[in-house]
Amino acid sequence: MHNLYHMKHPFLQQKQLPEWSHMLPSKIEVDINKALQEAENVIHDISKLSETNTVLNYSNTFAAFEKGLEPLNTAWGFVNHLDSVNNSKDLREAFNAMLPKVTKFYTDIPLNSDLWKVLKTSGDSAIIKQLSPTQQRHIQETLEDFREEGADLPNEKKEQIRHIQKDLAELTQKYSENCLDATNAWEHIVNDPKKLEGLPESALQAAKESAQAKGHENAWRFTLEATSYIPVMSYAKHHDLRKTVWKAYQSIGRNTPYDNQGLVAQILKLRHRYAQIIGKKDFAEYTTNRRMVKNGCSASSFIESMHSQIKIAFHSESTLLKEYKASKSAQNDKTLEPWDIGYWSEQHQKEHFQFDEEVLRPYFPINKVIDGLFSICEKLFDLKIEAVETIYIDPKVSKEGNTFNPQKLPEVWHPDVSLYNLYDKPTNTLLGSFYADWHPRESKRSGAWMNYLRTGSRSETHTPHLGLICGNLTPPLKDIPSLLTHHEVETIFHEFGHLLHHLCGTVEVPSLNGVNVAWDFVELPSQIMENWCWERESLDLFARHYQTNKPIPEELFEKMQACKNHFKAMGTMRQLSLAKLDLDLHRDWVLNPDKPIDAYLKERLKDYHFNFKTPTYPMTCNFGHLFSSTTGYAAGYYSYKWAEVLDADAFTRFQKEGLLNPTTGSAFRNTILAKGNSEDPYKLFQDFMGRNPQTDALLKRDGITA
Repeated sequence: MHNLYHMKHPFLQQKQLPEWSHMLPSKIEVDINKALQEAENVIHDISKLSETNTVLNYSNTFAAFEKGLEPLNTAWGFVNHLDSVNNSKDLREAFNAMLPKVTKFYTDIPLNSDLWKVLKTSGDSAIIKQLSPTQQRHIQETLEDFREEGADLPNEKKEQIRHIQKDLAELTQKYSENCLDATNAWEHIVNDPKKLEGLPESALQAAKESAQAKGHENAWRFTLEATSYIPVMSYAKHHDLRKTVWKAYQSIGRNTPYDNQGLVAQILKLRHRYAQIIGKKDFAEYTTNRRMVKNGCSASSFIESMHSQIKIAFHSESTLLKEYKASKSAQNDKTLEPWDIGYWSEQHQKEHFQFDEEVLRPYFPINKVIDGLFSICEKLFDLKIEAVETIYIDPKVSKEGNTFNPQKLPEVWHPDVSLYNLYDKPTNTLLGSFYADWHPRESKRSGAWMNYLRTGSRSETHTPHLGLICGNLTPPLKDIPSLLTHHEVETIFHEFGHLLHHLCGTVEVPSLNGVNVAWDFVELPSQIMENWCWERESLDLFARHYQTNKPIPEELFEKMQACKNHFKAMGTMRQLSLAKLDLDLHRDWVLNPDKPIDAYLKERLKDYHFNFKTPTYPMTCNFGHLFSSTTGYAAGYYSYKWAEVLDADAFTRFQKEGLLNPTTGSAFRNTILAKGNSEDPYKLFQDFMGRNPQTDALLKRDGITA
């Protein structure tokens, strides 16, 4: 065995690629406290500059502030990441023990009067005009951040802000934990194969292997993870099975001991109070102030406008689905249950288009999808992507100080994780590295996401970025590789778009790099990538049968295209309903918070939903986008639809100039991906398209207009 020294401060390690096995829960308190102290020292030193007659400049104020917080930002980022992918009792306890202290530190920064005085003085000085445009924007953005977080408030209100931020951090963390625990706590064991009629073989085999892993022989186990839940809702012929699983999913976050209902109300009230203290009408007004949409009213108007344009198509589709179900029912039953939508939509598609999305799975083995994605990005953006050999070291082994890694291979946090390097092809410069973690496990939160762990230097020196992409996609089976649905393929392309935004960033100020942009601009690089999942030219680069290596047959491709907008208005309406739920809660419900949230939303969303026979609950108790962090997508869920307008419009240039045209790709990389938040997002879009965004392309792509 190779004896490795036990790292004293693993969360503060400077190595570009972390040694994950050393990042033990027992090290969190010591390391984060050390990082906090160092950051506090930096802030103290900057705050006292005005007392020492030191000439203020960019280097000793804004740049020093940026650099001084980097070790803490990185260390706490590692802790948050591990909480998302390797959650355990010990890690959760260590995380929650430090959360109030870390929250207080970040909350206190803009409330520090001495620091604010120094930064304002420096930011207003004439020397600023001599700085680069990016440095000037950094100053503007930092000052606005401080103002939005209470820098100009009297001391009494600053104290209120401190308490609110502390409470919000704890409440949203508890909300997130409840969602994870409630999901993991539920299972449904089926012993009778007759009850599984309609389920595809891939789902049946996954359920059987899941049951065996939990000690259930000759049975099938279903859970609330997306890879189990979605096949049941889409294919299970037996009404009772769909109903059972749907009701369980609806109950996530609604039952003791994982009840989020009270937390939602508390979070909303605290956000509203926070916004009012800052001087804003409501939280939507607060969050949108510096985004493309500009204010909460405009965000709501945007959603209402989209709603008015698709509501006729939505009602037509819902009537068609009701009539279709009735035609297949002996009782001619035209009522729809919430667990009917997925199943009868799928049946309608099969019958009218002779297309079952499951037939696409064999053409999407995950490794070929990833290889194809890389190939497309290499051609378009002049990149080179290479896999890196890695090692997984069990932290339990590492804890003893004994690990076997004679080749000094980079570590990963779980055996499922892969590591890649991404280079600029012409110069062979390493732009960054990234991890990929695609399959579900009980210690991992649901959904799919991208995050960054390090932002490299792009000023005097060049150091690589470090990022990650995670998902909960169909896992491999004993004898079959991971075969993805087309939607899961889109998910991989989507998250990789976010990743490119970070790794291709060339911004000299780290906090302005990559995804640190206006929230309603951040989804453009991700959502535009999904378009290459639909085009023949790009599909042929990766959509290959896992056994024969043959591309998707033309007949199947045509059916896939014909179905692209099948019940599209229903899907769009669901997105709009979630955006309206979000905005209405943050703009209207908070004005009269004694109203029961469920009843309030039922009334507000009645024109956005099906009229089901069985009442449904709004998705408030299992909506991590809104309630699993202090802000997240709160009052910002409209951004997905907003960014769809941007991506559909921007993609028309690729359609005109060539899907894999490197000139067009280079323009997108240089005007969008590379620039981060160094310039106004409207200007970046104009630089790429030569004009302001237009909605026509989205309506046409979705089949709403010709």
